[in-house]
Amino acid sequence: MKKKLPVAIDEDEFYELIRKTRKPHHKMAFLLGFGSGLRISEIINLQPSDVNVKEKKILVRQGKGGKDRVVPLPKGFREKHLRFLPITVSPRALQIAFKSAARRSKLLQSKPTAHFHSLRHGFGSQAVKQGIPIHHIRTLLGHTNISTTNVYLELNPKEALKSYEELF
Repeated sequence: MKKKLPVAIDEDEFYELIRKTRKPHHKMAFLLGFGSGLRISEIINLQPSDVNVKEKKILVRQGKGGKDRVVPLPKGFREKHLRFLPITVSPRALQIAFKSAARRSKLLQSKPTAHFHSLRHGFGSQAVKQGIPIHHIRTLLGHTNISTTNVYLELNPKEALKSYEELF
């Protein structure tokens, strides 16, 4: 069975997407997807009481598989942003908002298959790029199996190529 690599959004693409996003609650949802690696259902279920601004962390309650986990608060998240939680739109509405902003930001020209979950893939890819150990990324993303997380290593072969250059 062929398995395609996920489409991940990088930092520059994310900032341009945010610039082209009109509604503040959509911006907040996108920020939580990219900056904390949350799934769309986790974003919609997020309550202000789950966010600890002082300790810079979010408690994800009953994520996929009914598991709780703790994730980092996105960079730039402030106390004032809590007023946008909970985000009271449907998953489909967020997917449509993402596609619209992606079209306006020209993201779909370079990555035509990008979708809301690409924000989460961007978080995983960025974490690998920053040198976070893969087992820590697995924990942050809430993956049961490390092989699910390993796909982010394949998205960024730079480190593998660098090792090759240095060691071969």
